[in-house]
Amino acid sequence: MPLTKVLITVKSYPTVSSHYDEQVSIAGFREDGVFIRIYPIPFSKKTYEEQYQLYDWVELDLVRNTRDFRLESFRPVTMDAPVKKMGHLGTEEHWQERKAIVLKNVYRDFSTVIMEAKHEAFYTSLAVFKPARILDFVVEETEREWNSDRLKILQEEMYRGQVFEQPEDPFTLMEKLPYKFSFRFTDSRNEEITLPVEDWELASLYWKSLKKQRGADKEQKAIHEVRKKYLQEYARNTDLYFFLGTTQNAHAGSRQPFTIVGLFHPTMPPAVIQGSLF
Repeated sequence: MPLTKVLITVKSYPTVSSHYDEQVSIAGFREDGVFIRIYPIPFSKKTYEEQYQLYDWVELDLVRNTRDFRLESFRPVTMDAPVKKMGHLGTEEHWQERKAIVLKNVYRDFSTVIMEAKHEAFYTSLAVFKPARILDFVVEETEREWNSDRLKILQEEMYRGQVFEQPEDPFTLMEKLPYKFSFRFTDSRNEEITLPVEDWELASLYWKSLKKQRGADKEQKAIHEVRKKYLQEYARNTDLYFFLGTTQNAHAGSRQPFTIVGLFHPTMPPAVIQGSLF
């Protein structure tokens, strides 16, 4: 079969709300603008950080993941299938090349996304969403360790051979974020929505910021850096879009299954200021 070319735009962070083989995934756009996810993929902290770079074009051998009812889900033909880098889209002209691929189908009404997610004709599980207005970036303290009962269930899935063998366990390599980060925003119908942000980029920013801090309040200093990046820089100074996604478990069992799995934040051209003619 022909290889599939994908523009990587999302890297997930491990979450116990999904199946074991879904713990580490990437998502991106085919050349025709269709948004797809790819899992399982080989994981080690180093290769995941270095091999799969956002806005790289990669080419790999994919087939539909038939264990997943979500039509956007694909898997490598084999876990050792090579991933060939084919190029990179930069940020020139306010992300013009990236926008040409990413913004072909943008949702603005959140109820439409939910309707399509639950309708068997769509089962939409990945979407590009444009918030009408950002209200806040919320930070809440949460559990500091992975849920041991849920981890046991996930590990049993792996031991029963229900999933591809992973070289390394993401839960043993990645710490659990001790905070939940969420955007509060409105959509085109002025409905207020709060969604957690669960992507690799946010987690990486938090851990790197924490590593630089000193003192008893180092976590609060790291949170301040994350809030500054996401609320002041992205929400106020870029043309912000959300990449929305679901996990299998949430999609099947939750009325509202989406989280923010990544951000698309092209820069904006400077405003044209027209002076008085008189």
